[in-house]
This record gives sequence, C-alpha cells and structure tokens, in this order.
Amino acid sequence: MRPYDPIAHALSINRRSFLTKSAYGLGGAAFAMLAAKGLAAPGAGAKPWSQGALRTPHLPVKAKRVIFLCMAGGPPHLELFDNKPVLKKLDGQPFPESFTKGQQIAQLQNTVLKARGGSFAFQRWGKSGTEITDIFPHIGSVADDLCVVRSLKTEQINHDTAHAFFNTGSIIKGRPCMGSWLLYGLGSETENLPGYIVLTSAGRTGQQPISSRQWSSGVLPSKYQGIQFQSKGEAVHYIGNPQGVCQSTQRQVIDEIRRLNGGLAEETVDPEIATRVAQYEMAFKMQTSVPELLDFNSESPKTIEAYGIKEIGDGSFASNCLMARRLAERGVRMIQLYHRAWDLHGNLDNGMKMGAQDVDKATAALINDLKERGLLEDTLILWGGEFGRTPMGQGSGRDHHIAGYSVFLAGGGVKAGTVYGATDELGYHAVENVVDVHDLHATMLALMGIDHHRLTVKYQGLDVRLTGIGGKVVKGIMA
Repeated sequence: MRPYDPIAHALSINRRSFLTKSAYGLGGAAFAMLAAKGLAAPGAGAKPWSQGALRTPHLPVKAKRVIFLCMAGGPPHLELFDNKPVLKKLDGQPFPESFTKGQQIAQLQNTVLKARGGSFAFQRWGKSGTEITDIFPHIGSVADDLCVVRSLKTEQINHDTAHAFFNTGSIIKGRPCMGSWLLYGLGSETENLPGYIVLTSAGRTGQQPISSRQWSSGVLPSKYQGIQFQSKGEAVHYIGNPQGVCQSTQRQVIDEIRRLNGGLAEETVDPEIATRVAQYEMAFKMQTSVPELLDFNSESPKTIEAYGIKEIGDGSFASNCLMARRLAERGVRMIQLYHRAWDLHGNLDNGMKMGAQDVDKATAALINDLKERGLLEDTLILWGGEFGRTPMGQGSGRDHHIAGYSVFLAGGGVKAGTVYGATDELGYHAVENVVDVHDLHATMLALMGIDHHRLTVKYQGLDVRLTGIGGKVVKGIMA
C-alpha cells in the first residue's frame, strides 16, 4: 500500500484515470487495503517514534497525547483566573472609552458600556500562590500542577468561527483540526480504538451548540477525523454482531475484502478508498476493545467519588473525564471533551456556579488521577474556551471578548505552578507576554516533538499547516 501523497492524488484526477476507475464500479471502489499500515508501517526491530507521516521528532518529545477540555461558550476569565480589583471598584460606572474605542464588540455595539466587577472572590492556592476563583476549590487544589495563561487572544468573536479558529487555526471550512494534524503526523498508539475521540456534555444553562466541523480532518484524508463517542448510554452504537454472525465469519469477510481490493489499492491514489476499508477493520477490533473500555468494574468507589460521578455513562462531564483517562491509558492520541455551559450573556452568577459544579471536581480528579498513574508527565491537558467575556456588563451577564482571556495547561512538559502573561488593570487587553491562538498551537506541537513549520500537507499548490503563516513557540510556558 503506497503512502498518502496529496500531489499524486491531485494529479491522478484526470479523464483517463476517471474512465479507468469507473470500470471497477461503485462497489469495488468502496474498499481497499488497510490504511493504518500505509503511512508508516513499522519495520523490523524497535518501534518507531511515530506511526504517522513523521519519521523522527523535530524537537525533544515532552507529550505523547492531548486531552482538550473545551469549555464551549466562552467562560469568563474575570470570574475564574484573572482577578481585577480595579475593575471591581469601577463596578457599575461607565467603562473608559479609551479601552473600547475602535475595538470589535459582539452584541454591545451602540450601547452604554458599564464596568462589571468580578462576581466571586479569589484565593491564592498551593505553594505557587496562583490566584484562582474560590468557586473552583478543586482546581485550586491542583494549582501547583497548572500553567495559567492570562494573555491569550483570538481573532473571531462569534462562537462557530471562534471554535473553528481555535481548533484549526483558520475560519476557512475544510481546514484540519489540531487532533487530525496530530493523528496525521504521529499516528495512534493504539490499533484497537480510534486515535482521535470526542465526547460532549451539556450544562444546565447556556448550552452552546457544537458542530462536528470542529473535529473534521478537512483537506487531510477522512481517516484522521475525530470520532464522536456517545456520552450517554452506549458509547458506540451497534457494536455487536447481527444475530447469526460470529466473529470468525466476520473476520473472513473483512480479509476477503482486503484480498479482492489489494490490486486496486496499489493502483489508485485516492486515500478515501483506504479510509473506508480501515473503518471495516477498526469496527471489527472495536467489538472487543469497546466493551472492555466501557467496563468500569475495575474502577474503585474512591475513584468514582473523586470525579463526582453519580452514574457511569450518565452524559456528564465528570463521567467523560474518567473516560478520558481510560482512553489515555489505551493510547488514544487526541481526546476532546466539550462541555456546553458557558454562553452566559445573562444570569452569569448562577450560571457560573452551576458550571463550576459541573467541571471543577472532575477536572482536578482527572489531573490527580493521571498524576498518580504516571501519565500526567506525558499527557498535555488544555482547559479553556473559544474566547473570554467582556469586563463590561451585558444585563446580568457578559458579552463575547477576544482581546485577552485565560486558559490553563497541565502536564506534558509545561511549566507547572506558573502564571504566564497578563491583561491590563481592567481585564480588557492582553498586554504582557501576549499569546495568540497560532502561538498556542505552535507550542502544543513543540511539546509533542513537532516543528509546526514542518508539519504540512500540500493543498491547491500551498503548504497548509495548523498555524497558517503565523505562530511562535512560547518557551516561557515550557518546562
């Protein structure tokens, strides 16, 4: 099976190849040899660093996998990680025009802008003394494992495009997301589960819609896209065989498909043919691996309680966090957990309390659990949303804000117990050690051993990459 070559693929789309391929019929074109062995089949001897397109690391490898805890909707940094006493003193007064003049604002245009101070008290946590809201006591308890970035900024002020930009580095549809880039470059450490898995949960308020576009492989072959597991009930539908079909019979069918289409796989360049057959093979393996993955009998009551899980598989963020740890143990390269609870244009105080109840305990439990199992050191955790919230009030809430907000990272080679960057005294602009989304992506790739300039794919004559034409590695957050 030849490796994926986008240039050869593009050149193969011509009249002669169309007529040749048409002769095989739609049925034959649906299958090919197993793609997982195609890009970087390991040879004899030691296991290679990468099962993907990259053969050797560009940089020292600090992280092997990523868990992205995406707080969809835009959690307010001023209530969580960025304490602003000056803003609190200004609460209810006109917001200084010098901050907002000429700035992009989502829904507060042509309105009287009034300052809104943070709703909750802050505490200094751990030996590091990191200031974190007191409604996050469990996250506060692991402050010495966190690197809080208070100076992130983004370019997109509406939810869907902001999610797309945060995931793909672009608002252009068809760009691969960061999980797909990792899977393309590094492959998966497991052959029995997808290398990129997505889980979603919904809070009790502000349930921001999420599109599967956010885990798309874009211009990369579709075998690199994220696979959504169901958070409630059966994680994967129809995992068992139909009545009367045994495992050995199904294995024979898949082997025969591979044999019949081996010649076509060698002749054709289309990666989607390989993807379809890979799905047959993966589905067969998952009939064994998924039931084992979902068997939580090995988890102690103490572990279940630590995450705050009321019922395994109840669709909660807590249950998804425990699943994330189990997926990390099994070699899944990219795990994304979306919690849709932070679109707080109104009822911010109650919404924040409910959001904290949903995510605080489980987030800290995940970090502690990975640490106790020796997995945190090579697992990179990213916690944050697509943007922040304005220091100006919007009724009983806050509007979208892109000029400066907070996220945190943990594990995977980041500098623990630190705060990087700062916003101004009112929490509006990132002013110190400013980090943009491309910088964050470049740094995450660097922690995985990848030079972001060198992980590219040719598309329409251009070298497409996650960081576009920007991005710099933020060495200040790397251990």
